Amino acid sequence: MTADIDTELAAAQEALVRAMTAGGPLPPGFDEGGVRAAAHAILRKRAGEVARVWPALAASYGQDWTGTFVRWAAGRPTNGSLRDGWDFARAHKDDLDRGAALELALMETRFTYDAASAPRPRRMAIRRIPGSVAFQLNGQTRVIGRP
Repeated sequence: MTADIDTELAAAQEALVRAMTAGGPLPPGFDEGGVRAAAHAILRKRAGEVARVWPALAASYGQDWTGTFVRWAAGRPTNGSLRDGWDFARAHKDDLDRGAALELALMETRFTYDAASAPRPRRMAIRRIPGSVAFQLNGQTRVIGRP
């Protein structure tokens, strides 16, 4: 009997976490308003965490950063701040200002990332940025062109 209760509790907890972090359906017996408020708070926290890892990206959106990120992230489970920011930057690549584009390019010279698995260090890479080129060779990153 204890195993059945533990299994049911684990399933309810999993459903609650999914509802709060990945846009899953609200499990029965929970207050919808409270769960939605908690989910929104978690999304805002994610925006702050991504902003710490991707400061130029967040700064490029100014006061709109949190709202823009929250709308994009709603229904998407987190993959951690590094990957969330990377996925967001790639999804908004055409809207990035020079600082955010440079931040993305530098990250892409240091790591390879396929949006499915964890980023892995690169040995060498070159990325174009409007007016510049970023390159990395054996851990040394350089930008050639206008700053």
